[in-house]
Amino acid sequence: MWNKGWRDKTWSEIDRPWDILVIGGGITGAGILRESQRAGMRTFLVEAGDFASGTSSRSSKLVHGGFRYLRNAQISLTKKSVRERERLIKEGRGLVNPMGILLLNYDGDAIPGWMFGFGLVVYDILASKWGHRHYDALDMRELCPAVNPDRLTGGFRYFDAQTDDARLVLRVIQEAVTDGAVALNYARAEQLLKLRDGRVCGVLLRDVSPEGQGRYKEINSQVVVNATGAWADDLRQQVGGKSRLRRLRGSHILIPFSRLPLTRSVSFLHPQDGRPVFTVPWEGLTLVGTTDIDHKDTLSKDPAIDAQELEYLLQAVQFAFPCLELTHADIQATFSGIRPVIDTGKTDPSKESREHILWYENGLLTVSGGKLTTFRLMAQDALESMRKYLPEEIKFVPDQRILNASPENLPQISGLSPAAQSRLSGRHGAEIIPLIEAVRPGELEAIGNTPMLWAELRWAARSEAVVHLDDLLLRRVRLGLLLPAGGIPIMECIRSIAQPELGWDDRRWQVEEECYRTLWQESYGLSAIT
Repeated sequence: MWNKGWRDKTWSEIDRPWDILVIGGGITGAGILRESQRAGMRTFLVEAGDFASGTSSRSSKLVHGGFRYLRNAQISLTKKSVRERERLIKEGRGLVNPMGILLLNYDGDAIPGWMFGFGLVVYDILASKWGHRHYDALDMRELCPAVNPDRLTGGFRYFDAQTDDARLVLRVIQEAVTDGAVALNYARAEQLLKLRDGRVCGVLLRDVSPEGQGRYKEINSQVVVNATGAWADDLRQQVGGKSRLRRLRGSHILIPFSRLPLTRSVSFLHPQDGRPVFTVPWEGLTLVGTTDIDHKDTLSKDPAIDAQELEYLLQAVQFAFPCLELTHADIQATFSGIRPVIDTGKTDPSKESREHILWYENGLLTVSGGKLTTFRLMAQDALESMRKYLPEEIKFVPDQRILNASPENLPQISGLSPAAQSRLSGRHGAEIIPLIEAVRPGELEAIGNTPMLWAELRWAARSEAVVHLDDLLLRRVRLGLLLPAGGIPIMECIRSIAQPELGWDDRRWQVEEECYRTLWQESYGLSAIT
């Protein structure tokens, strides 16, 4: 899709009028790009970094209905979420997959077990799908022998779903681009352009890719959408907007499956403060999260877990699985994301609403809040709010598929199980066909103990808009999270495939590798805090 030379070609063609200009390449911006393109609008998305490089690649990987939001009486949000979850499971098979969750109940929990049971009844009713069941303590230990038996009173099994969040964003953007939209990463909106009356009418765009040499262009659009997530208040300042967002950091730790072997997610209340904690089997590891604290640091670099958060999460798994004797040495990697929520001044960050909100200020539409599961609904709400500024002939069709159907009747790929082929199809959609055609001998083998294939590495380097090495290893194939030490020990193997496809000379590769090492150590490893 994004073959060699695509960036120069795109820059040469973007100085034309647009109906909608979307600033921000996370899941919110991707959804708006997709829905506006489907409605027949001339749509252009720009992202200052890589697609999904912010919060949308640093979530808990859950496509969930927001069961815990029922505690805050957010019934409407939960209802919308569970129904969008079901659509994503149906349409995104291989990328969005159902996941069983065991919810543990302990004597003395801040929320008694009967309240969880009542909440799950409501949860299933909202989804029009009965899926939960109660288990006593003995049955729960049979389902998960490693759980802490002390004061265990029983629990519940229910269902949500999980995904690779960065791949979901990329697939939504790719499908929009295939159907005629334009998306450009490493293109920073330096300044909003305004008419004489002060209304926003476009942006001054700067190419921040290494090859771009700081080129600029003025981009004009009928509607400018601010979908920059945690950075939204920064852009709003250019139209006189006052800060309205609260930046909350959610951090996670990743533990090898061999040390925390779970076949389904296990959730429980943290013994320290009663917040829900999830332990989630994901891509051959077990993910533990999440924290929920105010992020006071700069947004100019990747967020990182701090020592207090690490101890909080480690304490959680030590409580829930004491027989495994987990320590700092068992943590393979960490990652943190910044959630933008509406700041209402609540003392407890977890009680802030996760509902999305729209602000229209002097021609700039800001879309903020919300959650990954409901990105399609957020996009539709944003477009409906701007209808009077869009061409009259535009018609929205709200019930179209979220994701295009993957190609049917694909031949069985030699060496791949049906499950692995389904996974590959889900992650790549229609791109699975050229990906398969590009496979070389031995490249359908897994990379280490991960489910990633060498063929995926080659395809990502060749055709998925990779500008920096961390784009490739942290978002396209996730090796920076799934391999020990971020994949650095096998960097020469990675280089032998990726460097020729990327077209980088040896000096460029060395610079990128050094930057990646530093980034991984500072934001994904433990060396900075232990």
